[in-house]
Amino acid sequence: MSQPPNQPPTRVLPPPARKPFPGMAALRETGRLYALALEVVRCTFKRPFQFREFIGQFWFIASVSLLPAALVAIPFGAVIALHLGSLTTQIGAQSFTGAASVLAIIQQASPVVTALLIAGAGGSAMCADLGSRTIREEIDAMEVLGVNPVQRLVVPRVLAAMGVAAFLNGLVSVVGVLGGYFFNVIMQGGTPGAYLASFSALAQLPDLWISEIKAVIFGFVAGVVAAYRGLNPGRGPKGVGDAVNQSVVITFLLLFLLNLILTTLYLQVVPPKGA
Repeated sequence: MSQPPNQPPTRVLPPPARKPFPGMAALRETGRLYALALEVVRCTFKRPFQFREFIGQFWFIASVSLLPAALVAIPFGAVIALHLGSLTTQIGAQSFTGAASVLAIIQQASPVVTALLIAGAGGSAMCADLGSRTIREEIDAMEVLGVNPVQRLVVPRVLAAMGVAAFLNGLVSVVGVLGGYFFNVIMQGGTPGAYLASFSALAQLPDLWISEIKAVIFGFVAGVVAAYRGLNPGRGPKGVGDAVNQSVVITFLLLFLLNLILTTLYLQVVPPKGA
């Protein structure tokens, strides 16, 4: 049946556009971050390994993080020793000051301080370097030439961050324990023998292992987040600066969350000494 000549043709309206699901962008970014982490793990075992790049990045991250780590460890150890020394004096448990302060420094303060410095000093420089390469289209040029930028640039930097984190964790632990010992014995009049005896009575080797494991995992997270934000910056130099700030903030949030999870698992799996 034909339409009347004076009636205009019927228009079919398109369906209304779907509104994006709230939080979908955050979920998409999280998935891409996990995908990059898996790609880094996969490319770590591929050859050729960029050994020269790894050594250069290791030296750079260590050089910008070594002195700040040592300087930050002293007040951390002092604050923990002073607070625990005052608390144990009030409850009459001065003999456990050494064990409590040393365990707090080794298990909690040392890996967290190390990771914060790796993310703030080394991770920010890593993100800025990769971000500048991205906006200059160097990453696109590498992909056109058949070079995997993750294997060539990201893997050496992430492994360097993990290695430096493991070494700095030992340094921060030693400096923090020495600082806590000095402030407890010299400033608060504690007994050196009781400080050391309580530590040897309550501490155990897994306490050191969980500290190193935390430092290595935190270094991996800091390196992956810095690399992800560096490979996905905004437009222009301002986008690179925003990516650096975002990488540091995201790394801090992830570190505290991972520290809570790892500490909870450790306390559930490893029984206290003498229990």
